Amino acid sequence: MSTTGKVVAINGNMVSVKADGNVIMNEVGYILNGDKRLKAEVIRIRGEVAQLQVFEQTRGIGVGDEVNFSGEMLAVELGPGLLGQIYDGLQNPLPELAEKTGFFLERGVYLEALSRTKQWSFKPSVSIGDKVNAGDYLGVVPEGPYEHKVMVPFNLREEYIVKAVVSEGSYTVSEKIVEAEDSRGGKKSFTMFFEWPVKRPITLYEERLKPVEPMVSKVRLMDTFFPVAKGGTYCIPGPFGAGKTVLQQITSRHAEVDIVIIAACGERAGEVVETLKEFPELIDPKTGKSLMERTIIISNTSSMPVASREASVYTAVTLGEYYRQMGLD
Repeated sequence: MSTTGKVVAINGNMVSVKADGNVIMNEVGYILNGDKRLKAEVIRIRGEVAQLQVFEQTRGIGVGDEVNFSGEMLAVELGPGLLGQIYDGLQNPLPELAEKTGFFLERGVYLEALSRTKQWSFKPSVSIGDKVNAGDYLGVVPEGPYEHKVMVPFNLREEYIVKAVVSEGSYTVSEKIVEAEDSRGGKKSFTMFFEWPVKRPITLYEERLKPVEPMVSKVRLMDTFFPVAKGGTYCIPGPFGAGKTVLQQITSRHAEVDIVIIAACGERAGEVVETLKEFPELIDPKTGKSLMERTIIISNTSSMPVASREASVYTAVTLGEYYRQMGLD
C-alpha cells in the first residue's frame, strides 16, 4: 500500500507534507490539486514531515491537499529511441507534449519518454543457457548511425540464466525479448528498456580510467591553448552575450565524440529556442546527415522551476552514463 499525506505548509516551490507512513529521500510524490497531479521530490525528512520540491508552479496548492507517494525515486527511461529527442528535465518529450497540450504547457501532464508503438529491428546476441548479469548485452538495435546495445537492467544483483529469447525481428520497446531465471528459480523478463534513478550513479565498471586522450573539438584556439581531456570536465565562463552558447554549439557540432547531449539548463529562453531551431538543420560532418541523429537535447529555461532545472542536469548525466556503458564517447 502506497504512503499518503497532507500538505501542512507551502513556501514557494517547497511543500511540507505530513505523511502517514514511511517516506524515503528523493522519493517521488504527487500533489493532488483539483484534477492535476503535480510531481515533486522529497529533499528533506524531519520526523513525520517530509519537505518536497515541486517540479511545477505551486499556485493553487493549499493546506490539506492530498499527496500520494510513489515509493520510487525520480527515474528516467533508458532504451532505443533516445537519440534525436527533445526532452524537458523530467524526460517528457516536448514535441509530443506540445501536441497534447498546445504551446502553453499545462501543469501535471507527464508522458512516456520512449514510444511504445514504434518498432525496432532487434538482433539478439544471447542464446538459451547463457548466463547474464547487470549491464550485459542482450542484443543490438540500429539507432541513428550506431548500434544501440540492449542491456540487462543495471539494478539486478544476481546472475540469470537465459531460458527463452525472441528471434531476430521487429519489436516495440515494451515487448518481452528475453526470459531468464535466477539460481532460486525466480523468473525475470527483459524488454528493450528499463528505468534508472537519476541520482544513483551507474557504477558497472571495474576501474575508473583517468583521462589521458584529448577530446579534439576542432576549434583551434581551444585545442591549442585550452585542451580538453576525453572523459574530463571543462567550463565556459563569461558575461551575457560573450558567446558561451555559440561555443557550446560549435563544440557539439565538430567535436570528435559519438553522442552529443545538450542540457540547456537555466539558459535564456531565446538561446534555447535558437538551439532547438538550429540543431535539426545542422549537418553532421561525420555522417553528412542531420546532427540530431546522434543528439539529445534537454531543455529547461531560466523561467522554469528550480527543481526542474536541477533534474535536467541529473537526467543529462544519466543518459550520458547509459551510452558510456555501450562503449560510446
